[in-house]
Amino acid sequence: MQLVLATANAGKFREVVTILSDLRISFFSLASLEGYSPPVESGVTYAENAAAKAKAVADLSGYWALADDSGLEVDALGGQPGVHSGRYLGLAATDMERNQRILELLDGVPPLRRGAHFQCAVAMAGPGGELAIFHGSCHGIIAEALSGNDGFGYDPIFIVPDLGVTMASLPPDVKNRISHRARALEQAKPLLQHLSLAAA
Repeated sequence: MQLVLATANAGKFREVVTILSDLRISFFSLASLEGYSPPVESGVTYAENAAAKAKAVADLSGYWALADDSGLEVDALGGQPGVHSGRYLGLAATDMERNQRILELLDGVPPLRRGAHFQCAVAMAGPGGELAIFHGSCHGIIAEALSGNDGFGYDPIFIVPDLGVTMASLPPDVKNRISHRARALEQAKPLLQHLSLAAA
């Protein structure tokens, strides 16, 4: 089966390929598509944004496409940055700047009020208009300082309570079992397996 991953994020691309490596799938990146212009992420939910990206790529490529939209929801900030996580502080902002801003906003907030969730919606769209959505989430606590050199996005400030370290401090094989994206992709695996068998 050939599957186009609708992301320009190299870290996310590697993560998805690794998590789905046990399936008989040939993965393609957006770099293989001429004329692709990413849709404006104007949805009010992760699912809407993921679906828009997956459908745009499936329509252009003629292949099944997989896209995700994910975000960090911080309890003390009323669920922000949420669906705007990737555009928080503007498109030109770096991951470091976004993380530092979250830490500044939570300065002085006690541990019991630093709860947060990573949320993810994975959309699979087919060339015939097919669409399926899968969800995953991961509970955590916002750290008081950046920690860890792996991962991307908000991983350096997101502590996994059961492990006591940030997502960015985890070995990739551990993160790829417990993350919000991993959980959403696990939900998608039965459909991917069915499609890969049908394409064999």
